[in-house]
Amino acid sequence: MTTAPEVQDLIDRLETEAAQDRDPAETPDVGIIMGSDSDLDVMAGAYEALEELGFAEQTDFENPPESRFTFESYVVSAHRTPELMYVYGETAAARGVDVIIAGAGGKSADLPNMTASIAYPIPVIGVPVQEKSVDSVIGMPSGAPITAVDAGKSFNAGLSAAQIISREHEEIEGALVEYHDSLQGGVGEVSKDLHDLGIDGFRDREE
Repeated sequence: MTTAPEVQDLIDRLETEAAQDRDPAETPDVGIIMGSDSDLDVMAGAYEALEELGFAEQTDFENPPESRFTFESYVVSAHRTPELMYVYGETAAARGVDVIIAGAGGKSADLPNMTASIAYPIPVIGVPVQEKSVDSVIGMPSGAPITAVDAGKSFNAGLSAAQIISREHEEIEGALVEYHDSLQGGVGEVSKDLHDLGIDGFRDREE
């Protein structure tokens, strides 16, 4: 099987980055991969969650953003570019990636599972892009674990990735607690308004 030049360029890039032995503070902490750019609308939730917690997107491995915590993203197809998938998973640890979020759609949503096998023991959080992808994503055998969220819930995948990283970084733990507290405050505010305004007044306010 011939590897397309564009794919080979990405493979060479990943292998070059893996050989650099860079300071972990300068490398992406989270890798977001998806089987197709058509998955981006669903996977955007992971971006939003990480940015909410203070992560920045790293688009240049050589020149990281000022933020201490970063994430990167690639399109990696398990079926169309298996060599790229293999190299991404194989080089993830050397490139400084601590957690991978992998989204895939269709009934044969193999990217999260295959990546989990290749990148082991790096944790992989699978995102079924569609309902019909759930069984494929969660169907890993014993001994080859994968964590997964419900179909389309990539925002939760972003939060889960941050939770893993927070075990070694108090800044992220603090950001998670602050985010959770904001959710509690929002519920309390809505509850108070519903009681005090009554259902009609509450609905009028929403309009």
